[in-house]
Amino acid sequence: MTAAPPAATVPAPTELRGRFVRLTPLTETDLPDLVEPLARPEVFAGGYGGGPAGLPDGRDAFVDWVRRYYLGGGDGGGDARPFVVRIQGGIDDGTVVGATKLADFDVVNESTHIGWTAYHPRVWGSAVNPEAKLLLLDHAFSHGFGRVKIQADSANGRSRAAIEKLGAKLDGVMRRDKRRADGTWRSSAVYSVVIDEWPEVRAGLEARLATFG
Repeated sequence: MTAAPPAATVPAPTELRGRFVRLTPLTETDLPDLVEPLARPEVFAGGYGGGPAGLPDGRDAFVDWVRRYYLGGGDGGGDARPFVVRIQGGIDDGTVVGATKLADFDVVNESTHIGWTAYHPRVWGSAVNPEAKLLLLDHAFSHGFGRVKIQADSANGRSRAAIEKLGAKLDGVMRRDKRRADGTWRSSAVYSVVIDEWPEVRAGLEARLATFG
């Protein structure tokens, strides 16, 4: 018996637009715009880029690093879909406040991964992250994926709380999963949203976004 073809397809690069943010495909010309929001000790403190020791020294070094992180092969490269996160509307319309990536596409098993996410500290706790995740989750599920993974350093309580607030469920903790930039090892708390949960998760995110002015 021939197996049915996978329902999932890797999405083409495209803009995702919401009420508070728009996600535009990240290109080489966007890299310098990521320096101001992301090249900060407080951004790397929670585990982004391998943790505090991973913060490159100087603007040019950061641009080179962020190029490899979002546009290079490996670690989610290849068919990855990296995005720049921009403010939508108001006096800050178009301002770059972060970056994220949809990657690790497994069309046979209909799974993908939202990660490599970081934002300027001034938008932490705002509508930016929940709407970005709403747009990315909808993008993944509308392309036939049945499971979307989101993970964080198990020691990063702030990021884990933000993931749980989205409505993602904890799958487990992968012990000694990745080497940090300082040579120590992190364990990864792995969460996911599956297609059966998506209507409830989407409704929760939409209700949460409705509380923002």
